[in-house]
Amino acid sequence: MRRAAILALMIVLAQVVPASGQDIREAARKARQDRQSARIEAGLAEQRILADRDSLTAAVTRMEQRQADLEAERAGLEQREKAGRDRRQDLEERWGKRELGLNEISGNVRVAARDLESVLKASPLSAGHPERLEAVRGLLREGYFPDLDDITTMAGIYLDEMIRSGQVSLRDANFVGRDGRETAGRVLQVGRFTSVYTTGGETAFLDWSPDKEQLFALAALPSRGVRGKLNDYLAGGTDLVPVDISGGSVLRQLTVKAGLLDQLRAGGPVVYPILLIALAALVIVISRIVFLRRAHGNTDRIMGQVGGMAEAGDWDGCRDIVARHSGRGWPVIHVIRAGLEARKENRDVLETVLQEAILHELPRIQKGVSILAVLGAVAPLLGLLGTVTGMIDTFRVITLFGTSDPRLMSGGISEALTTTELGLAVAIPIMLLHAYISRRADHLIGEMEEKAVQLTNIIQKRQALTEVRR
Repeated sequence: MRRAAILALMIVLAQVVPASGQDIREAARKARQDRQSARIEAGLAEQRILADRDSLTAAVTRMEQRQADLEAERAGLEQREKAGRDRRQDLEERWGKRELGLNEISGNVRVAARDLESVLKASPLSAGHPERLEAVRGLLREGYFPDLDDITTMAGIYLDEMIRSGQVSLRDANFVGRDGRETAGRVLQVGRFTSVYTTGGETAFLDWSPDKEQLFALAALPSRGVRGKLNDYLAGGTDLVPVDISGGSVLRQLTVKAGLLDQLRAGGPVVYPILLIALAALVIVISRIVFLRRAHGNTDRIMGQVGGMAEAGDWDGCRDIVARHSGRGWPVIHVIRAGLEARKENRDVLETVLQEAILHELPRIQKGVSILAVLGAVAPLLGLLGTVTGMIDTFRVITLFGTSDPRLMSGGISEALTTTELGLAVAIPIMLLHAYISRRADHLIGEMEEKAVQLTNIIQKRQALTEVRR
């Protein structure tokens, strides 16, 4: 402060133009006053500064104490936070376990509700009680958590379904008639097995459509006897009623009957060569049976006539018989002709000629037998080929569309099964007829050999008698 006062004085003195001594004294006095004022102000400022320092020191002390308190409070809060985190983690673990159990219970209830929905949708008893399905579908809403009342409701519906499955009911109801229109009539339900309607003098069976959730009449009417039993039961005249314990499957199969042409069309293109094989085998079998039957009968008859004439030495009569039947192409005629032409030869030559004649006729007798064997072997192979192609088509459909709709795969499976069935159905009778025709051919050949030996003996005997007479 003193330096400031002296500096101010010097500035004043420097600015004063040379003046008189009076002015100098006045200026000095004023400078002393200013210095004194400056000292007083400096003292006051110093006091204020000291007072401010004390207050600041006290404030710092208070702030330090506050800081210590806050740090202690923070430590306490950190401990509470840690305890809170531990508590939260423990609660989360406990809740996770309980939530897992609750979700498991909820999942089981939903699975049971889904199964119950499937049971009710497949049950024809739902036609008169649609509220049951609505109650179950409410449990399957997304985000819905079932409670104990819902479980009790499900149990009650299950019990109601079991009770109604053992009851017989007769009521007025609507159903889809055979003409495709909704019709009203009396509906008889024997549990969940059989449903019958009667309206306008028509009595027939009903089936249940799970997709449309509605009863509909089967396309075909039952037989007259079944309709009579149903009418008698509805009229109270009998306690017996036809029941389909399969739940409608048998009735649907009876009304949907595939004809032979439909089954053949389902077999695909492989069916046609199998049918051609069957036709060819049929032609061969008929021609061979007719031929062998005639040949067998004519062998006995003609050989008997020729043998009698040969014993009597009537060779002209034998030649007449051969000439009369030569145009029919019977094997026995050719053998007899060969024997008669060689009758003057010795026994060895005659037997050789007859054996050669029989061997010459073998192809005609056994004609078509080997072809039947081939056809009988090819038919099941073609059926197997159809099976392979049908399964290839089935797997192609599975690759493209998956297995969600079995009807998409039914074409290939039907082709596979139909061709196999048809191939076996054709092959089995062909093989049996092949064995039969082979047996008949062998029997005819044996008879011809026997008759040839007999003819040889007759000729040799006749020659011996002629030589004795000579």
